[in-house]
Amino acid sequence: MSDELTRRGLLGAAGAAVAAGAVGVAASAAETDEAAANRAIKIVAVACSPRKGKTTAAALTVSLAAAAKVDARIQTELIELAGASIPGQVALGMPLATGEKDDFPAVAAKLADPAVAGILIGTPVYFSNMTFLCKAFLDRCMAFRKKFELADKVGGVLAVGAARNGGQELAIRSVQAALFCHDMIVVGSARPTSRFGAAVWSKAGKTLADDKHGLGAAANLGRRVADVALRLAR
Repeated sequence: MSDELTRRGLLGAAGAAVAAGAVGVAASAAETDEAAANRAIKIVAVACSPRKGKTTAAALTVSLAAAAKVDARIQTELIELAGASIPGQVALGMPLATGEKDDFPAVAAKLADPAVAGILIGTPVYFSNMTFLCKAFLDRCMAFRKKFELADKVGGVLAVGAARNGGQELAIRSVQAALFCHDMIVVGSARPTSRFGAAVWSKAGKTLADDKHGLGAAANLGRRVADVALRLAR
């Protein structure tokens, strides 16, 4: 056998090996894509109202319902912090008071689920800002920031005020600022409202159903969070 024929044989074998490797890589990529396409995606909403089952929770339920309609793979969960004990001082390394309860670890475990791709946060407006419960919750989320475990998850914010212009946008932006610190992908409500987030109006003697604009914004926010989460999953 001549040197030339030997060289051609070796090159041919090498080419076949490369081609086989490329096919294997393509097959693995296809399997990965298929797995990603079928993977469940979870959107979690955290209601930071001290009152259970009120307008904030109701509005987030609307957001989650809209998110679930985006794709069959989307699962949703509402977490209400009403009645929960979220001691904020733990974020600073200060110990719990004697006998003090701490419900944050249970909430954190839900957010740490690898399936969670989107997080909605809802808060009533107190003096143009978030509630004390929302602030304590966000402060405790410092535990996630050490390794940026919430990075690239999609975040959306909803605020409930006592008037149409009751400080909702200020409260929304304040919560968003905390989410940005986690390197989350923060979105507003989708078109046609397309604002910072969902601004809901809770007026005495009225129900959420009376606030058509707020209902629409809540649904748009949930849909936007789900849509971006799906795009990132692909």
